[in-house]
Amino acid sequence: MPLHVLPPPSPALRSVLAALSSPTAVREDRTPALRSAQGPVSPESPLPVHVLDRVVPNGGPPTTRLTGWRFLIRGGDRSLAAAETVLSPDGWTFSHFFEGPYLRSTEQALLQAESLKTPFQPRLLSVPELYMLTLWLHGDTEADASSGTPRPTDVLVPLAPAPPGIAAHRPHRVADLLPVMTLRLPPGPLLGSPA
Repeated sequence: MPLHVLPPPSPALRSVLAALSSPTAVREDRTPALRSAQGPVSPESPLPVHVLDRVVPNGGPPTTRLTGWRFLIRGGDRSLAAAETVLSPDGWTFSHFFEGPYLRSTEQALLQAESLKTPFQPRLLSVPELYMLTLWLHGDTEADASSGTPRPTDVLVPLAPAPPGIAAHRPHRVADLLPVMTLRLPPGPLLGSPA
């Protein structure tokens, strides 16, 4: 298996397990798929979530920061939802459950990455300027999850829905995709970040 999945911080995993086991552990409702789940559910495929601070048009090195850990919540033979944790002043804590297109797209990209021959450390990379989420296949499989910037030879797999002009699920080297991303930058203010 070429993917070297990092173990999540223990408090992040514990916070997700607590949210799954207690309906009063979180303020918001569970997603429809979690409410109707038959049988046990479990958090799997932990991925550190990094945010690209900004796309640098002049080709400068990208900078990222770790903002959370995402877990796919599996029930039976499929993922039903995802759980996000964030770093708070008290440590890693549960943030929310969600469903949507990025759930299936993340699963598909992970399966796609499994078939590659090169070993990678999987991460998620959010690009708020483009409202874009990618599976970031980091070439340094021993790197700490909280650090690192995308290397030119790392691979980014845009998740669906991808911005216009960028094909979802097509792997790109960072050095090839960043110039395309600069062409897609919106002229207006930043609206938000993808889920």
